[in-house]
Amino acid sequence: MSADTSNIAVSDDGLVDVEIAGRRLRGVTRNVFMLGLVSLVADVSSEMAYPIVPIFLTTTLGASIPLVGVIEGFAEGTASFLKLFSGWFSDRVGRRKSLVVAGYGLSAAGKLLLALSFIWPQVLLARFVDRVGKGVRTSPRDALIADSTPPGYSGRAFGFHRAMDTTGAVIGPLLALGLVALADERLRLVFIIAVIPAALSVFPFMAVREVLPKGGTRAPSFIPRGGVPRQYWLVLAITVLFGLTNSSDAFIILRGRNLGMSLTAVVLAYVLYNTLYSLLAFPLGELSDRIGKRHLLVLGFGVFGGVYLGFALIDTSAGMWPLFAVYGVYIAATEGVARSFVSDLAPPAERATLLGLYHALISAAMVISSSVAGVLWEVISPRAPFFIGAAGGLICAFLIAIAPLDNARVERPAGITSA
Repeated sequence: MSADTSNIAVSDDGLVDVEIAGRRLRGVTRNVFMLGLVSLVADVSSEMAYPIVPIFLTTTLGASIPLVGVIEGFAEGTASFLKLFSGWFSDRVGRRKSLVVAGYGLSAAGKLLLALSFIWPQVLLARFVDRVGKGVRTSPRDALIADSTPPGYSGRAFGFHRAMDTTGAVIGPLLALGLVALADERLRLVFIIAVIPAALSVFPFMAVREVLPKGGTRAPSFIPRGGVPRQYWLVLAITVLFGLTNSSDAFIILRGRNLGMSLTAVVLAYVLYNTLYSLLAFPLGELSDRIGKRHLLVLGFGVFGGVYLGFALIDTSAGMWPLFAVYGVYIAATEGVARSFVSDLAPPAERATLLGLYHALISAAMVISSSVAGVLWEVISPRAPFFIGAAGGLICAFLIAIAPLDNARVERPAGITSA
């Protein structure tokens, strides 16, 4: 089947054939495509708000930098337990879709609460509701992506989803900039309009089909022990260690402001980062299917360490631009790849539970790292959180490189099979 650069067709076996500049994307199923569309629209909403939330807190509401760290840490921490619980519950009942829909609905409500915030505790409540939604949806959604994907194609499936998600992260901040300019920097208006795409993101779910986990369903333990490959625990331990040194991206935005970047410049640099992420997520995910997930994680952690060292050392705002761009390489090489690695290693009947445990511990690590980063920024120097992050990234790149993962159960692409 041929297609032009804008043509998308669904074949009888449920695979989406997409040709872009003569290249066909294979291994992307109908469910993965529609879930990517949901994430694109939802992320337009989230990323309209996210880059300006720390600035709104510190300039409009008068919150301190450590308080920003606490709010962001608490917001992520809220999602931690729920990611584990929703994953376990999804495996137990053998259903994914209803939990994913509920999660996106709650996040839409969180955007509305943010628009109505006039003191920082209201922002805390809004972020709490938004992250509850993220906690409810993330593990079942990732399990649904894995359950809907042919063996050997998990890297490109998660890479495609991350690329679609991050396309929203490019569009959202650009819309926010236009609105801020039109509204004479009244940030609250951006939050009000961000509610619209958040509500619209629920509609593509009508085309998403429930998929029973391969291998059947059973009642998994809340924290599985027996039958889980040793390689899963190794990957989990290293990525959690990395998370303990990887604070919220809000501090990168604040670092740009600290070096004299305007609001517009900071948001555009953030858009540059997300543009590189969006462009590279699918090809790097595809590459991980061919050469192995470990190699991409080594690359990603190493790039992170170098970029954070740069954020610590630079003295002028001009240096933020290339660092933001290269930062996109790190996230493209790790975010979807790590999720696909975990889903490959997880027994199908416990996939959502093990993805939930992964997401929960990563989020909990960010609670700690973001809270510590806020204190380090205030007490020692704005450079301090980035020195910690640089060390963590380089150490974890070394650890994943030497970890005994050669026998990990990861299937390579062979032929396309029905999802």
